[in-house]
Amino acid sequence: MANAPNLDLIVDRPAGAAVVRAYLADDPAVRPFFRCHFSQTSSYRAKAEEVDRRFDRAARERAAEAIIVPEGADPSRLERFVEEGGYMVTTGQQPALFGGPLYSMHKALTAVRLAETLEERLGRPVLPVFWVASDDHDWNEANHVDVLDVDNELHRLELAAPDPAILPPLHRIPLGASSNALVDEFIQYLPTTDFSDQYFKLIRDAFGARTTMPDAFHATLQGLLGRFGIFFTDAADLGVKRHSRALLSAELERAEEMEGVLAQTARELKDAGYDLQVPILEGGVNLFMEGPGGRERLYRKGHDFTLRTSGTTITRAEIEAAADADPRVLSPNVLLRPVVESVVFPTLSYVGGPGEMAYFAQLRAYFSAHGVEMPVVFPRWAATPLERKVGKVLEKFDVSVADLHRPFHEIAGEVAREEVPDEVRGALGKLRGAIGAGAGELQTAIKEVDPTLKGPIQHMRGQAFAAVDEVEKKIVAAVKRETDIALSQLEKAQRHLFPRGQPAERVQTPFYFLARYGDAFLDALYERFAVNLE
Repeated sequence: MANAPNLDLIVDRPAGAAVVRAYLADDPAVRPFFRCHFSQTSSYRAKAEEVDRRFDRAARERAAEAIIVPEGADPSRLERFVEEGGYMVTTGQQPALFGGPLYSMHKALTAVRLAETLEERLGRPVLPVFWVASDDHDWNEANHVDVLDVDNELHRLELAAPDPAILPPLHRIPLGASSNALVDEFIQYLPTTDFSDQYFKLIRDAFGARTTMPDAFHATLQGLLGRFGIFFTDAADLGVKRHSRALLSAELERAEEMEGVLAQTARELKDAGYDLQVPILEGGVNLFMEGPGGRERLYRKGHDFTLRTSGTTITRAEIEAAADADPRVLSPNVLLRPVVESVVFPTLSYVGGPGEMAYFAQLRAYFSAHGVEMPVVFPRWAATPLERKVGKVLEKFDVSVADLHRPFHEIAGEVAREEVPDEVRGALGKLRGAIGAGAGELQTAIKEVDPTLKGPIQHMRGQAFAAVDEVEKKIVAAVKRETDIALSQLEKAQRHLFPRGQPAERVQTPFYFLARYGDAFLDALYERFAVNLE
């Protein structure tokens, strides 16, 4: 990282639940739940053959209609994709304020690197595509961002919902005038450097009052990542809706059957000792529909359906008519969405985090029931940015990054104990030894006088040790008071690496690092996320 000498990256894959750890290790126990393993080139060749049976030139042309080419990407790659029978590597995320946490960058750049490797191995164009889940309705997940300021204080900024009682898809909600003040507040917390102005402009241009969270999220990620050749699509895109309509109708018609397929896999996973990432709810359809309560889950009710939030009863014919009038009113849930993606796009592989990999373990039979094979699930890379100033603090206290993923009071106690002078620790050790030895001698000597005194002597020994422990605690507390300034450095280091007790990639905004290090930060992620297949 010659262009960012004050920053290092610790790169690994987040492990997650037991089923994910088993998949990463290629444990035979999970092979029934994943069609193949991500490390083998043969896995992608087999999937390519299945894709080619479903996607002719016309189908690839339809897929290309739903693709957004960002500034910086090469539009001729999309033409080659159609002409030469190309494929896609997909990933995605729900929209989030100011681009969300770091892991969206990690997903996107992992997809770029995997697509490059597969294009070389397969000899055909492979496009990385980022799916923006604009029909998601969880405002409280999308409406906030966390940022460390120049004084190492962590701030959470939130955008209030227009109407907390009704939750329509995010693509239906303008950000509103309050977003302008939030943009100003966000920018004031970021470092001002030679690099920062371009990112401040990107944020201001993207998050205007009249735009929506998905549109602003698109603009942010496209502005940052377009130069890496990644393409975009949107869940609410009319092309996506048009080409997935038959699949949604089939899901509606076969809702009870599909619930049975998913429930059977759920039982198999539990029998194998794995927990479910997504519960299978009795009567639940894997579809949402916009209704009086916003985006509402559909449930079976005899031959009809109900909208869960509002309790509205609706017939299948009424659902189909509403979707005819506006295709955006009907959308897949988290389990059906990957199937939609594989029906609309010639997807070889999905790049996911630990949560997504866990729910893909529930989907192999479900994909098959819809006449599609599951894509190869590729685990995204994760990077922990380690700034030089933070690394120096870790060296000073001789702690590792992993050591800081604990409650701070535990870390502070351990550090304080290490700061206790050697002569004090030695004296405490001698005192404990003397208490133990003296109590033992007294027990031996007292046997002939009164054997029943053994109990009181043991009690006395325990009280003495407890008194020494209490003194040691007070000594440690005194040392801690003396080292509070130094410990504050360690606390700030923890705030950088595990803000709010979570890995930085799940909390910290990438704009903190972009403002400090410029494009070199994303270049470094790209370099470190290399993909090697067997």
